[in-house]
Amino acid sequence: MLLKELSGQRYNKAERARALMPLLKARSKGSIEFKRSNVSAVLIELGFPSLHGYKPRSNFQRDGLVDVVAQQVAHMSTLDKAAELAVDRLADVPESVAFDKLRTEAPSRQIRTEEPRPAYARRAVKRDYFERESRNRSLGKAGELFIVQYEQWRLERMGLGQLANRVEHVADTQGDGLGYDVLSFEPDGRKRYIEVKTTAHDAATPFFVSSNEVDFAREQTERFRLYRLFHFRTAPKFFELTGAIEQHCHLDPATFRATF
Repeated sequence: MLLKELSGQRYNKAERARALMPLLKARSKGSIEFKRSNVSAVLIELGFPSLHGYKPRSNFQRDGLVDVVAQQVAHMSTLDKAAELAVDRLADVPESVAFDKLRTEAPSRQIRTEEPRPAYARRAVKRDYFERESRNRSLGKAGELFIVQYEQWRLERMGLGQLANRVEHVADTQGDGLGYDVLSFEPDGRKRYIEVKTTAHDAATPFFVSSNEVDFAREQTERFRLYRLFHFRTAPKFFELTGAIEQHCHLDPATFRATF
């Protein structure tokens, strides 16, 4: 299923679930769907995108499942290749998007429990697909330009055309070291500092922030917004995180990898 998604091919989730049911004793369609959400969580831990439509679950049984999934993907070189091609693809600003349907709710920050590291975590297999996607300059710039258009639309919709004209892609005009990418405005004229993080994958896909962005978000708690764009290549949506990033996400202290 993941291979098809990364390759841009369609498949029928319901048909696949029905085909599995006769092979799994006492397993309902609902239990299969629940297990696929667990598999989504394992895929993220292995460095792969999650399965579209199957929200990763933070608390899942680690005995058996993680090792089985790791063993399966280890024998699928085509999956690694598909992931590489997917995260490195050039991107452009989407057209004909309904801005009024763009915004959605952020994933909930999940409670974590400390557990022993499973066997797969000790293997010498390193994947950096999320980090590679974060370094895709065309994807990042397309996402920023898309949010510039959204912010202009948002302000114009409120009858604030003068403010809309002042929305600025500062990552392009002033450089990318400011701690944010887009300068926009509140209805009363106060500045809104927007950092844009873009992915072609699901809302729960991990993203990376810099120490500068983390510090700036702490300093500008009331004015800072992180816009997380997801499904960017197919059906763009975004959610907004306000203020300090670590209050919404788990931040790895070394890499600043943000997860929910």
